[in-house]
Amino acid sequence: MLWRHVRIGTFAILVVAGLFAADGAFAQYVAPKFPAAWTYEAPTGPAQWGDLDPSYAACKTGTHQSPIDINGAAPAELSPIKFDYKLTPLKIVNTGYTVQVNYGEGSSITVNGSVYNLVQFHFHHPSETAIDGQRADLELHLVHRNAQGQLLVVAVLMKAGSENYPLHVLWGKLPTDVGKEAEYKKVQLNAEDFLPNDHNYYTFSGSLTIPPCSEGVTWYVMQKPVEVSSAQIAAFAKFFPNNARPLQPDNGRGIQESSFKKSSAE
Repeated sequence: MLWRHVRIGTFAILVVAGLFAADGAFAQYVAPKFPAAWTYEAPTGPAQWGDLDPSYAACKTGTHQSPIDINGAAPAELSPIKFDYKLTPLKIVNTGYTVQVNYGEGSSITVNGSVYNLVQFHFHHPSETAIDGQRADLELHLVHRNAQGQLLVVAVLMKAGSENYPLHVLWGKLPTDVGKEAEYKKVQLNAEDFLPNDHNYYTFSGSLTIPPCSEGVTWYVMQKPVEVSSAQIAAFAKFFPNNARPLQPDNGRGIQESSFKKSSAE
């Protein structure tokens, strides 16, 4: 068996030769059916989430729910996000709802002097967030938690274009067993490789986009999308044709946008 080292930015991997042809295998795999308390289709889909369990009540009665359509954002004097992501061994799981990477300790962001640790990231198809009524092809959610347990999500929209090589590696390593985490100690990744170069963002108060739809989640949506190939989008769609919650009313909540120079965001 032939092994080779590949480095893409800070994405260091030890791969079997031929791994980058793995999109086909990903596209052919069909996630098995399994009992679930909620799904993305009726009769247990988003319209029914709030009635499925008392703990899901916010999905129906919440006033600051996510995702939303971002339009009419107000320019504001906002602080840049300081990203301090580190290399970590790949721990990936097919949750049955999405592809999720569980992140190792030691990576964080700092916003307005508050530190939030990166816990995991996952994907949605199509994007859950819309900008001026337009949804992207995919959306990446980087989920963070601070010492007080408060959640902050950094969202990156992904549109069809050039191939995204870090994403290619993830697709090639997707576990076939739903709910079982697979760890690849020789595959080191850095979540920073998924970010756009321009770190300007939109921000607002929202919620989790899956049950229990808890509110009080701070959202930072990157203004600029990153590119992924059409083949990569199609490969994910084979697993998850639609794992995006419908848009929720903004109910007059304030949406702000940053406008600092690229150099100050890095």
